[in-house]
Amino acid sequence: MQTHKLSISLPQQQFEFIENYQAAHHYKTRSEVIKKALYLLQQLQLEACYREANQEIDQDFDNTLLDGLDEDETW
Repeated sequence: MQTHKLSISLPQQQFEFIENYQAAHHYKTRSEVIKKALYLLQQLQLEACYREANQEIDQDFDNTLLDGLDEDETW
C-alpha cells in the first residue's frame, strides 16, 4: 500500500484526544488513530449511501413482484 505524508493542524483538545486514545488503546502511532477515525467516517458515509439507496423505490421491480401469481394466491 502506498502511503503519503500529511501535515495537519489541530486544536489542542483534538490533539490531546488523539494522544490519550493512542495510549488507552495501545496504538503504536498517532497515524494509526487517525486512520481508524477515517475508517469510521468512511463506514458512516457508506451506511448513509446504503440507507439512501434502500429508500429508493423501483416501480418496475414492484410491478414484477407478483408476476405469474394472483394477488390472493398463497403458497
